[in-house]
Amino acid sequence: MSLKPFFSLILSTEIPKLMLIGGLIGSVITTLTGLVVPLLTKNLVDHFSINMLQVNMIIAIGIIFIIQAIINGLSMYWLAAVGHKIVAQLREKMWNKLIRLPVKYFDTTSSGKTVSRVVNDTSVVKDLVSDHFPQFISGIISIIGAVIILFVLDWKMTLIMLLSVPVTIFIMIPLGRRMGKISRRMQDETAVFTGDVQQTLGEIRLMKASNAEKTEKKKGYQGISKLLNLGFKEAKIYAFIGPLMNLIMMVVIVIIISYGGMRVASNTMSTGELVAFLLYLFQIIMPITSFAMFFTNLQKAKGATERIIEILEKPLENGQDGLDLDISNQPITVKHVSFSYQDENPVLQDISFHANPGEMIAFAGPSGSGKTTMFGLLERYYEPERGDILIGDTPIHQLSLQSWRSQIGYVSQDSPMMAGTIRDNLCYGLEDEQISDKQLWKVAKSAYADQFIKEFPSGLDTEVGERGVKLSGGQRQRIAIARAFLRDPKILMMDEATASLDSQSEGVVQEALSRLMKGRTTFVIAHRLSTIIDADKIIFIDQGRITGAGTHDELIKKHPLYREFSEQQLT
Repeated sequence: MSLKPFFSLILSTEIPKLMLIGGLIGSVITTLTGLVVPLLTKNLVDHFSINMLQVNMIIAIGIIFIIQAIINGLSMYWLAAVGHKIVAQLREKMWNKLIRLPVKYFDTTSSGKTVSRVVNDTSVVKDLVSDHFPQFISGIISIIGAVIILFVLDWKMTLIMLLSVPVTIFIMIPLGRRMGKISRRMQDETAVFTGDVQQTLGEIRLMKASNAEKTEKKKGYQGISKLLNLGFKEAKIYAFIGPLMNLIMMVVIVIIISYGGMRVASNTMSTGELVAFLLYLFQIIMPITSFAMFFTNLQKAKGATERIIEILEKPLENGQDGLDLDISNQPITVKHVSFSYQDENPVLQDISFHANPGEMIAFAGPSGSGKTTMFGLLERYYEPERGDILIGDTPIHQLSLQSWRSQIGYVSQDSPMMAGTIRDNLCYGLEDEQISDKQLWKVAKSAYADQFIKEFPSGLDTEVGERGVKLSGGQRQRIAIARAFLRDPKILMMDEATASLDSQSEGVVQEALSRLMKGRTTFVIAHRLSTIIDADKIIFIDQGRITGAGTHDELIKKHPLYREFSEQQLT
């Protein structure tokens, strides 16, 4: 991959130009000041006398060095700050993109790999831009300045020194390419390992309950071993580059000292000129050795850039812009909808139904029949391949996602929660609105959650733990219901919110749900038919098709499979 994508990515950010210009000017001043030092040394060596050591002169030189150190410090800070700002903008772009990608992207990409792209790959770019690039710029200036002065001092010795350049380039180019391949593999394996670690720690209870410590230990060791082997390969190249560069430089120094000594002995060069030449040579050697690290990290950054661009070029979730429509008292119509995940077999085929405002529509059927997928389409996590979903006479894809989802309340079976407080979870997604404690306690009371919240010493500010592990299943469900109450949704979607609760919790949660459903169009996924007997319409889905629709009594009479389900569960 060429460097064009890398520079295009950097230039796509708002580079702080004043800082960049100030840093580069400071670097130039510092480097030019450093280039004067060998010339002063030359004069001191060739024309030294006690009279030269005047107090005023020593003070002046000291002040110059102090000013140079200050300018150098400011230059390094500004250039590093430019790098950090650029990378911060890249991370903002990636984060802004990720939270707006469609759900199907996360269906096929592990969260660990995505986290690695945002954290590890951008860190590689940060190291190059904020650390190695400033050194590279100052090194280039130092080398160019030193070579020009060396040509003026003695062009013959300068040409001898420059003979090492093509040798170095000939060796470094293939090593750089090899390092690039290893770096890309390292980044890929790091992403996989990050994903495995995140998944294991995220499901730590499942792992312990399954006695899977040995399995996870083996899997973790395998990931660590792959990273270790790639690290060894990287280390071998570094171990080859470092000593090789040192060897080349030592040979050049020995040749220069030998040849220069001969020139001094024959009086064709002064001792001061030889000392100055050696000092300039060191000003060239030091940046060249850092160049090896720069180009190695450039190869890493190229691979990281490839992956960052891959995410940034992903298409956004459809519906970022659209109509802002009040859907109150509007019917929902699903017309001949079909859907499949990628190229797999169809999950839903020719689904059609109508829901009037305020009705309760229940979906029943065997596991894997497509009920949850239908919810995903209504929520607009996915787009139908064929057919339309209408709110009133308007296709829902014409509404903005913000407008559509803000008017939908979703209570799922597992009632997901974010790490933080009960207050944080109730207000999640409503940060821009001013919500008083009075409102929070009101919705908590409506969801029968106020009593157990009051029992906590911190009340609404009680920490719930990661994924709400500090709360019981019934408590989490009631918080989820209170969250839905707070949003006052026009449409309510429930994925059998009481299926995994004990009988005592189920009774309380069912009462809260009944309150929440009043006056709202409600869609329910039913795992237990006892919860949907009173539904206005039950839609029975089997193998992705609607095989029956009607009330409970109607389906008992005319739908054999529903009747079988009913006999198994209700008798």
